[in-house]
Amino acid sequence: MAAKLKQIRQKLRERLREKTKGTIEWLQSVVRGYFQYHAVPRNEDRLKAFRHEVLHMWWQLRRRSQRTRWTWERFQEKLGHQIPEVEILHPYPEVRFASKHPR
Repeated sequence: MAAKLKQIRQKLRERLREKTKGTIEWLQSVVRGYFQYHAVPRNEDRLKAFRHEVLHMWWQLRRRSQRTRWTWERFQEKLGHQIPEVEILHPYPEVRFASKHPR
């Protein structure tokens, strides 16, 4: 997770002066792809932490000025809801195993 977050931070820095809409679409695809791979049962806390860290990095890079009006709450209202929420996409291991090896 740390390596992926480091890559995202670097890409966000490169995309700093791009339009917000393009950055939102890119972040949505990155977070959705991460969730599709890692969204197994009992991993919700790590996925929530990943989503929070991505949003926090984006917010930090957007508020580089001392005169900014963006608070964390306002950022969450305006842009935070556009990043996908955590959703478990894979079945529990017991269900997968039972379907492959019925008794």
